[in-house]
Amino acid sequence: MNQTIIIPRTLANRLLTLAQLTPDVEICGLISKNGLIAKKNAQKYQVYPIDNIASDKSCVFEMQPEQQINAFKSIREKQQNLFAIYHSHPDTEAVPSKKDLNESAYKEALNIIISLSTKGVLDMRGYFYQDEQVETVDLIID
Repeated sequence: MNQTIIIPRTLANRLLTLAQLTPDVEICGLISKNGLIAKKNAQKYQVYPIDNIASDKSCVFEMQPEQQINAFKSIREKQQNLFAIYHSHPDTEAVPSKKDLNESAYKEALNIIISLSTKGVLDMRGYFYQDEQVETVDLIID
């Protein structure tokens, strides 16, 4: 049985907008979250877009190291937790590639893939990568 994770519609819209701004390039970045906010009983998410420096940005992503380090510093300073690593697939399904799986360094983080290969339909999927295995997550956008 798949794990289910609920993400706010505002977060899903932000990721989709970032992907649509550069539809021919894989976008990438980190998402952090705070714990529960007492007044709203909701979690606060922050998106950290990071430049893709891969040689072929249309089918691979590689985060710019300094920006990635700065994002992690900001997450730590704000006492947040790494929630997810996201990237887009401009021309393919929102399914992890062998490279995505092999180069995953943060096993506790959700991996969100946004596909732009669909016409007018949001294709955003979540995964955990563990020991060369892929665990599909049911993402519910609320």
